[in-house]
Amino acid sequence: MDLNDWHRSLRAQFPQIAGNPDLAYLDNAATSQKPQAVLDAVFSYLTTGNANAARGSYPWANRTTSRIEEARHRLRRFFSDISEISGVHFVSGTTEGLRAVARDWLLPQLKPGDEILVPHADHSANLLPWEEAAALSGAVVRSLPYDSAHDYAFRDLAISPRTRLIAATHVHHVYGNDMNVHRLRTLAPDVPICLDAAQSFGHLPLSVADLDVDFVVFSGHKAMALPGIGAVWARNQRGPEFRLGGWAGSPNTAGIVSLVAAMDWLDEAGLDRIESWNRALGLRLTDGLSKLPDYEVLGCQQSLTIDSPVQQRHGIVAFRHHAISSNDLGFILSSHGLLVRSDAHCQAVAGEKTSSVRVSVHAYNSPEEIDRLLEVLSGMS
Repeated sequence: MDLNDWHRSLRAQFPQIAGNPDLAYLDNAATSQKPQAVLDAVFSYLTTGNANAARGSYPWANRTTSRIEEARHRLRRFFSDISEISGVHFVSGTTEGLRAVARDWLLPQLKPGDEILVPHADHSANLLPWEEAAALSGAVVRSLPYDSAHDYAFRDLAISPRTRLIAATHVHHVYGNDMNVHRLRTLAPDVPICLDAAQSFGHLPLSVADLDVDFVVFSGHKAMALPGIGAVWARNQRGPEFRLGGWAGSPNTAGIVSLVAAMDWLDEAGLDRIESWNRALGLRLTDGLSKLPDYEVLGCQQSLTIDSPVQQRHGIVAFRHHAISSNDLGFILSSHGLLVRSDAHCQAVAGEKTSSVRVSVHAYNSPEEIDRLLEVLSGMS
């Protein structure tokens, strides 16, 4: 299928997008829109098989229990995981998942003086849980260093015998770049790595065999599924087996059903195509912004133009106007039907100190929407 035909067919499957042709939804790093296939799967489950899992012996309950176990296997396949000892644990999203790894897995192992390497310029959700675990144990939090391109500075990464975990981000939620996490393993062959995949799950192929991380944590609502569902994938090879602490309450069965339907939809659409499409839209935007002198694009300045020698951003671009505040710019864009985010984007303590406008795309966004955005922005130059 021709790429443009592929995109038109794909875009038509999103009721909220198709029903609002005058609006350009460009806030996908916050949450994605949902395809009809996901909505249909949830509606079908709630109207034909809704029951609580692992609580009853009647057919509806048994089918729900089986669906949840099948969902774990489905996620392993989505991650190209062939291990027989890995685990999948459903949580409400990335924030809860990271806290669970910190509280239920890492904290019992920590001793005073142990070290945790943490990204201080990524999302606060990937800093605060590790700081809490350190405060409760006497461990030390060290910053995962950055270089000038806002990538992890691997040349400055100092691993010690007391390093117990590295908390890393796969795709940065402000700068949009792949943080090259796969390089961490060569520098720290025995240290567990916990990966925040909130902005990569459902946006690009994610192979746990290639990444060789120990945990992958994500939220489904950024990848076509419903809000309130996510997962922790655990390799269970470096250190003890991961188990969620506390009493296991009723699972979010509708959310799990939506997550399975979303993975099916993403596989059918083609994650390779989705990744290429999103990167091309991001490049179209950065190339256009590079020609507007009143704007500053955050992150690596070498990745702005079409002939850039470095890796392009994964559909996330943050920028500022030199004279108009980002909040005002966000309101102006909204008045033109361009729905973006304008604030500090929940960055941790070493992140940007001034708010910015963030544009984040997904597979249903179009080149015409990016051109429309650039036209409005150029009118304020």
